[in-house]
Amino acid sequence: MKSNPWLTRLPVLVAAHLVGTVNVVSVLAMAPVISTELNLTATQFGLFVTAYYMAQALGSLPAGAMTDRYGIGRSLFMGHILMALSAVMLSYADGYHECLAALFLMGLGYSMNNPSTARGVFDWFPPERRGIAMGIKQVGVPAGGIIAAGNGALVTLVHWQDIMLGIAVAIVLNGVLCLRLVKFNRTLPFNQQKNPLTHIGEVIRDPNTHIFSFSNGLLNVGQTNFFGFLTLFLTEVARASQPVAGFAMGLAQTASFFARIYFGALSDKFFGRRVVLCNWICGTAAVFLAAMIWVTPGWGLWYAMALVLVLGVTIASFAPVGQAIAVEMVDPRLAASAVGYSMVGVHIGGMMGPVIFGYVVDNWGGYDNAWLVTAGLVAIGVGLLTFKFREGPPE
Repeated sequence: MKSNPWLTRLPVLVAAHLVGTVNVVSVLAMAPVISTELNLTATQFGLFVTAYYMAQALGSLPAGAMTDRYGIGRSLFMGHILMALSAVMLSYADGYHECLAALFLMGLGYSMNNPSTARGVFDWFPPERRGIAMGIKQVGVPAGGIIAAGNGALVTLVHWQDIMLGIAVAIVLNGVLCLRLVKFNRTLPFNQQKNPLTHIGEVIRDPNTHIFSFSNGLLNVGQTNFFGFLTLFLTEVARASQPVAGFAMGLAQTASFFARIYFGALSDKFFGRRVVLCNWICGTAAVFLAAMIWVTPGWGLWYAMALVLVLGVTIASFAPVGQAIAVEMVDPRLAASAVGYSMVGVHIGGMMGPVIFGYVVDNWGGYDNAWLVTAGLVAIGVGLLTFKFREGPPE
């Protein structure tokens, strides 16, 4: 009897994103405690984030090629092993360099997630339902963020390294479930069983994939800067309290949870024209990012909350549509490699965006100009997708 992928395989993909997100966002949520205990400067802790995104930028394309060659289940299992090891390393770390190495390993592990889960959706769901499946599997990200926010409060009662050890156990359990997906891997014909480097070469020789990867990096600048500076911006500019700023972050994550499912389903109505929907989402987001310049204390805080809500729906939620476009823009046997290459751009954007934002805040007009620069970079990404990118596989 054929198993139902909606009930047997998709939940494992959702959980893969959930445990991976809990892993890294818990570190960010517990940042004050970790920094105090290890006597870290702000720059040193910031390098944790840089190490994490750098590892993902380096690992995403090889991870996609490995998935195309060796299958979804094996790649996901390997990623879970690396993520679990990173959490264990953090739970026993007693210095800065051990933590830095653990965050780099964590990024390498999570780099296996997006190509393999996106390939799973591509293989197991029909094109007319692919968008909704992609949206559902992506809700693991905001769901993990919400749980990690809870760990930020739990750390006042439980030591942060014990929390990381518990996260490692959860990752291992889901990793075991990933092994069940091996039996659903599609066996490649002998003439297609090529070295993963061959898959990488085929993907990067397509100019269309370069445009898509670069555009995704620009779009992710908007998402990374929004989440990375939201609480700091609200407390400094809107004079919000820390609990209110934390509520705003939770509001954005919750909005993204539902919006990812909705946009995934809606993109199925745009099948063959998913990029049109992606451009509407991110083009609207660019306008709302620019509108952050009018946030002020007092009543302006309510205005800020409205912007947080709509940005949670837009810039925080385009990923399912983007990944559906990525798996469909190449020959089907290269689907995971294409996602991996698009994620290279995404993670480089995640590395560079906060640096640009912080520099503008410190040296070029404060938060107002920083939000305008962010909006402008997102708009350039939308423009590239509109005028330079061609949707669908090569003819």
